[in-house]
Amino acid sequence: MMTEKILRQNDIFDTLGRRGFSFCFFLFFLFFVPAGLQAQEVEASVDTTTIKIGEQITYRLSVEIEDNKVVVFPEGQTFSPLEMIEAYAIDTSKIGDRQRLIREYALTQFDSGSYVIPRQLVLIGDREFRTDSFAVVVNDVVVDTTKQKMYPIKPSVAVPPAFGIPIWLWWVLGLILLGVVAYLLYRSRKKRKEAAQRLPPYEQALFELKQLDDSHLLEQRELKEYYSQLSAAVRRYLDGEVYDHALESTTNELIAYLETERDRGKLKLEDTTITRLKVILERADLAKFANSRPDVLTAKEDRQSVENVIKDTKASIPQPTEEDLLRDQEYRERLERKKKVKKIIFGILAVIILLSAGTAYIISTKGLEFFADTYLGNTSKEMLEGEWVSSEYGTPAVTIATPDVLVRDMSDTTGIAIGRETFRYGSLESNLFVSVNTRPASEDFSLDSALEEVYAYLEKRGATNIITKQEKITTLNGLDGLKIFGTMGFQKNEKSGVLQKKYSILNFGMGEGYQQVVMIYNENDKYAEEIAQRIATSVELIKNRQN
Repeated sequence: MMTEKILRQNDIFDTLGRRGFSFCFFLFFLFFVPAGLQAQEVEASVDTTTIKIGEQITYRLSVEIEDNKVVVFPEGQTFSPLEMIEAYAIDTSKIGDRQRLIREYALTQFDSGSYVIPRQLVLIGDREFRTDSFAVVVNDVVVDTTKQKMYPIKPSVAVPPAFGIPIWLWWVLGLILLGVVAYLLYRSRKKRKEAAQRLPPYEQALFELKQLDDSHLLEQRELKEYYSQLSAAVRRYLDGEVYDHALESTTNELIAYLETERDRGKLKLEDTTITRLKVILERADLAKFANSRPDVLTAKEDRQSVENVIKDTKASIPQPTEEDLLRDQEYRERLERKKKVKKIIFGILAVIILLSAGTAYIISTKGLEFFADTYLGNTSKEMLEGEWVSSEYGTPAVTIATPDVLVRDMSDTTGIAIGRETFRYGSLESNLFVSVNTRPASEDFSLDSALEEVYAYLEKRGATNIITKQEKITTLNGLDGLKIFGTMGFQKNEKSGVLQKKYSILNFGMGEGYQQVVMIYNENDKYAEEIAQRIATSVELIKNRQN
């Protein structure tokens, strides 16, 4: 009995011991397992597990991490046998001192059957996490042609094009502008010719009287027209030689002006000459406006009298003094300068119109981007198409080709003391920034610390919302490396806007030493992206190089 009792007590103690050990293990796991494992959670889900052929499944990955952790989501067709149609942008949100990153993928399958979405690999820092797999059923679409009414194929329907300015309209506008320019140039040239062919007032007046004699207006009894041309000839002469308002003045106003000039001594006209001119102009006014019809003999006498008045007036005009000649010369020079200015203005307008027409044609045929890059200039394009420099930088050495030579950074005295070397080209504000960093082998070195230095450098100068991805790469001479790339925002100061940029960080070595190439460029600059790709493919490293 005593033995049985002792055995029962030993069983009880053994049971309590095992339970106590389990409880202690639970407490140890609860309190001593690193908090990072609890903080880093990866969840995967799908919105449905049954679809029809061609329908989409939304695959959702949710990751909670600490702020300083780098997350790499699945890329490419890793969901096979399902096909990934689109990978949506990563949605980031803050939860206390942690971040939640959510990324969704659109998946589909075009064959019916049962499929399994494989487990996906998510990298958080240097740790790997695997999601659960999901079974998906893709159902066929059943079409019963015996019950469903069939219809003939409808003819094609012409879809009206979107609104746009047709090319022929640009040509029409260009031709209209050229026509306007040609007309203005023709009219200006015609006026210059007419001015050059115009006779002096005295000779012009005698020429008009000669034309009046040859007109046969008197034989045809066209006295109104005859006196109209006769008075116009003498008025035109007086307008050019004596009084510049003679054409629009009345007869009394013109005679009063001539008498005033005679009294002032500027015209040496006889009273009979002024009286004769007054009588002729009054008779011409009556013939033009009151239908008066003088006889032919009187008309011939008036014609001769007008010629005598013109000659007497020509003789009565005093010769210009030297001062008058100088003033006339200055006036002519001003006229010449005005003509030259007009020619220059017309020439500039013609050039502007031609350039506008040419610009419109190039933009309509080649596009605005081609015009801006080719004729206005593009710094990135000039760098891409210019002469590149291939050089060796740092220890261990990195050989790369760049648009220009990289300059050694002497500001990092601490890094120089431990053998770290940095070479840079451009700045974060420019459309291209290139940096090469090298350092010797070190036991306390890690890739994370090297990347943190780069991120700290960028954030200190205004980088925000840095999104990271990574992939393995191989140099031209067969050395493996790791490429960290992604996008970020850059804001130089509070007043400036945010620039969206892309970056690539190429990491090599970590044996004899460490080499790093950083490239940052504007997100929408296709030429800068080509430059970065060309630099990345030109990287060469030397194996086991010793100084």
